[in-house]
Amino acid sequence: MATQPAKYFIALVPEGKIQEEASNLKEEMRDLFNIKYALKSPAHITIKMPFIYNELKEERLKGRLGKFFENYHSFDLQLKGFGRFGRRVIFVDVKPSKELERLQQDLNKFCKTELKLINELSDRAFHPHMTIAFKDIKPKDFDIYWQHIQSKRFDALYPVRNVALLKRLEGKWIVVYRFILKE
Repeated sequence: MATQPAKYFIALVPEGKIQEEASNLKEEMRDLFNIKYALKSPAHITIKMPFIYNELKEERLKGRLGKFFENYHSFDLQLKGFGRFGRRVIFVDVKPSKELERLQQDLNKFCKTELKLINELSDRAFHPHMTIAFKDIKPKDFDIYWQHIQSKRFDALYPVRNVALLKRLEGKWIVVYRFILKE
């Protein structure tokens, strides 16, 4: 069978008020500081790093992931405050969750054994977060960005009811499917 490589990743993508608040922060960073790279995707918490997969087998990918996710229950996550990775990433912090840790670990085992995907370093060193700014951050101006974001407030309970498959299309990440978790 022919191959047509496409780029995907798997994430928790909140909808409604949480998505709106996080997107507003990203837009504010763009408007004030010209930091816009994070706007190429909806606000999300990555649980499987980007990977290449044959686009011609996308339906099979959805089917296999659907079977995997049907064994998992919905849960709540607390999103509170902000964090950073050095002087290169600013994010909304995700409070520790046993359910999220288990889901991410199981998903990465599944992706490695069943989908034959490479287990990236960031898959193994999982630190859940929702990125607000990265890549186009200027290290010399980081303190200004950090001071600004710390003047903001983010505190939300995120009811995780589905997991999203995102695909890179025309330079942006788009949710192409949502896998519903059991209640």
